[in-house]
Amino acid sequence: MPHLFDPFEQRGVTFRNRIAVSPMCQYSSDNGFANDWHLVHLVSRAVGGAGLVMTEAAAVEPKGRITPLDLGIWDDAHVEMLAHIVDLIHRNGSVAGIQLAHAGRKASTSPPWEGGQVLPAAATPTDTSVGWQAIAPSAIPFNAADPAPMALSLDNIQGLTTDFVKAAQRAIAAGFDVIEIHAAHGYLLHEFLSPLSNQRTDDYGGSFENRIRLVLDIVAGVRTVLPDSIPLWVRISACDWMPQGWDIGQSIALSDKLRALGVDLIDCSSGGLVPGASIPVGAGYQTTFAERIRREANIATGAVGLITAPAQADHIIRTEQADLVLLARELLRDPYWPMRAAKELRQPVPTPLQYARAW
Repeated sequence: MPHLFDPFEQRGVTFRNRIAVSPMCQYSSDNGFANDWHLVHLVSRAVGGAGLVMTEAAAVEPKGRITPLDLGIWDDAHVEMLAHIVDLIHRNGSVAGIQLAHAGRKASTSPPWEGGQVLPAAATPTDTSVGWQAIAPSAIPFNAADPAPMALSLDNIQGLTTDFVKAAQRAIAAGFDVIEIHAAHGYLLHEFLSPLSNQRTDDYGGSFENRIRLVLDIVAGVRTVLPDSIPLWVRISACDWMPQGWDIGQSIALSDKLRALGVDLIDCSSGGLVPGASIPVGAGYQTTFAERIRREANIATGAVGLITAPAQADHIIRTEQADLVLLARELLRDPYWPMRAAKELRQPVPTPLQYARAW
């Protein structure tokens, strides 16, 4: 029976345990570049004993950022600092992952501590230092009072696959061990999946097969350029928590198709597509999605969402509800949570020699 501190293997990668740092936006970049804040934030979690340290969402093009301060991977110049961070993550015993993303209609906003409001588009199309025109499958804003995003043309849609593929190639150059494609939380790829945000009448809208087309195209393109030794993950919102929206049945069907394309794990979150959804938030409230997708689509899954206690995380792994647990806010509060969890669960503590006297 597996447990939280069992190693986990995928393709050519061995994770020292089943604890992963979930992607968490830091809103601390300048023109997409990682810096010392990201280095300390990410490497601290490797020192703390996590099996996988995942970056925040890295935008595949400038207009794919949630805010002007988001991390990016649209330029070759972004690779150098990311590679330095990856090296330090490796030297401290963790696997390094990156999440490739596009914010879609939820782009061009101020950071949360400044209100998270939509920024006005800059005077020139190439000036994305302030705000820009958001894009989406359909011209439907996230909030009714927000400016409508620009509906993508077919040429624009096909160009997105190229953006993700090139971003994946830069991630390989930086040395990342795991690549995750972000198709959750109401961002661009999720917007294509859900009929609530996708009202297109062409090959990318309407039927289930059409709404998943872009995600499948991107996954196929990225898998083609990845070495066989690098796992490919996809984060989805397994449910919109809204009538007539994306749901767990569609998530299972999509996951089955993703497995056939070479995806190795489904990172199971939920919600984020529309404001005001009635979400029954509670301890481990999304774990049932990971369990169903794991069982019914026959693919590895990660569970995320209010996983805070070591015994709770261990129970998820031992009962095979998921293969990994991804922690977010709990690892902001305590970068050394894996050490504490190992102590509580009477497992060997993954402690650097410099910290051993504390444990």
